[in-house]
Amino acid sequence: MSCVHMLMGLLRHIRACNTWEPANFLPLLHDGVRLGLVRRDNAEQLRRFPKVFDVGSATVRIVANGGRAELTARIDETIETLVAHGVLAKYRHEYFAVASRWGAAPRFDLDRGAVPFFGARSYGVHLNGWRRDGGALKLWIGRRAADKIVAPDKLDNLVAGGIGRDHGVAETLLKEGEEEAAMPHALTARAKAAGAISYRMGMPDGLRDDVLFVYDIETPKDFTPRNTDGEIVSFALMDANEVVARVRDTDDFKFNVNLVIIDFALRHGVIEPDDPAYLDLVTGLRRPID
Repeated sequence: MSCVHMLMGLLRHIRACNTWEPANFLPLLHDGVRLGLVRRDNAEQLRRFPKVFDVGSATVRIVANGGRAELTARIDETIETLVAHGVLAKYRHEYFAVASRWGAAPRFDLDRGAVPFFGARSYGVHLNGWRRDGGALKLWIGRRAADKIVAPDKLDNLVAGGIGRDHGVAETLLKEGEEEAAMPHALTARAKAAGAISYRMGMPDGLRDDVLFVYDIETPKDFTPRNTDGEIVSFALMDANEVVARVRDTDDFKFNVNLVIIDFALRHGVIEPDDPAYLDLVTGLRRPID
């Protein structure tokens, strides 16, 4: 298969994670600051809560008064009603902090299941576990449980997880490493930050406006990951070239994991600069953070 054909196969994953139509969304504002992007049909659902949201032709404004705890409670009440009416499919009781930008003070906390409905930006951490085996570069790949809400039975990174409210990146990495792969904290702490991936993806229930903080770790030869929380059912150590080929040719991986693997392959020379679509891959992984 030609390099162009191969890279077009990889590019489709980046394009799939950036499918959204700006004209179909309204900014979600609080005190003039954008906190999300609400699809127009979802905005119509919010008209029934005029004490919490003011839905206009160009914006959705949060009009409820109060600080972080008060806003969280009022929006939670809204979500409960939407769940009861079948507008939201799941209510997961896991909260993400909603802020105007990374590092800013949170305005409120949002149930994870409702994040796409409001188009709030969410943050996660992904860890590539790799090692050399007889000179070959290999990656630890996990398989997600069949009962996962998102991407059941798909392939995944060694470790990945969303950054919940009041948790930092390093803390989340340590926690997820322990839960998902039985990694001692001393081992996970050796992981190296390798940048971030961003995308904005239209979903059936709204929008995913995601930032993934990416880490790499060279795992010792005596390390074998073992899941402890039931989210990953098995791990395999796979040749990196075979992993990239599987990303290229199949949809076996969770949608955003494809991007993390492409990024790893670019940084580790599995995909080289002479390939015609190299720059499209490099730039496509990082949409502007606005």
